[in-house]
Amino acid sequence: MLTHHLQNTLTDLDDLILLTQSDINDIKVAQHDPQFERLSIKEEKIKSFEAKKAMIDYEISSLMSTHPDTELPQLLNAQQHQLLEELKVKLSALRDVNKEYAKLVVIVSNLYNTFLERLVPTEMDGYNKVASKDSTILQVRV
Repeated sequence: MLTHHLQNTLTDLDDLILLTQSDINDIKVAQHDPQFERLSIKEEKIKSFEAKKAMIDYEISSLMSTHPDTELPQLLNAQQHQLLEELKVKLSALRDVNKEYAKLVVIVSNLYNTFLERLVPTEMDGYNKVASKDSTILQVRV
């Protein structure tokens, strides 16, 4: 059963990596709608991954409790060791892809915020940002 959960978890990670790479490609060409459309798919994949990871944790815990005198590496077969190693590699790859995506999101967010600030200058009123009183773009002339 542990092997089955590991394989399914790897599939979810592959899907998450591909979805995030698609997001990266889309943000580079300013295609934001596909990213928003994939958001619910990514959320479902994340939930699926978390559930499968919980099952892996449960299976490993069960193995260890039924064989308390045996170390975990001796309880797992070669395929399970290989799948756990692959899981570690894919988690690292997902982290790297997410890091790249996060950098792009911050850059785009800063760009939009800069544009907005230039269009509608703001100033701090306590802890809140409010439109500047001398905002030239919003002047009303009678």
